[in-house]
Amino acid sequence: MKRLIISLMILFFVCGLAYSKDYEVSKQAGDYTINLKMDKNPPISGNNRMEITILDKDGAFVSDAEVTVEYSMPAMAGMPAMNYKSQTQLKDRTYISTINFSMSGAWNVTVKITRAGKPLQVKFNVDVG
Repeated sequence: MKRLIISLMILFFVCGLAYSKDYEVSKQAGDYTINLKMDKNPPISGNNRMEITILDKDGAFVSDAEVTVEYSMPAMAGMPAMNYKSQTQLKDRTYISTINFSMSGAWNVTVKITRAGKPLQVKFNVDVG
């Protein structure tokens, strides 16, 4: 009986890991709400699919902006700073990009938005496992 209970506990734990929720974070920037979602939680070293949705002050989806993603890791002892840039493509109402974190650790992610000639940016901190 004890073995059965332990086996069931392990099974539920492994199933929970297999179906973990995507990494999601949301921030306000001016009149916009920027929602960022990655397909891995926590994000991993290597490729991570990023989806960005932008809502205006009325809650309507913004699909007429130019959106880029810049991500960086600050310099550390014996290692220079790493800076990368990724373009996005609009699919339906979502801006999609693939970003490649070259190593685990704390990364800074900046989503840069230009709409009607007005630039806007929002910063996120991401811990890569």
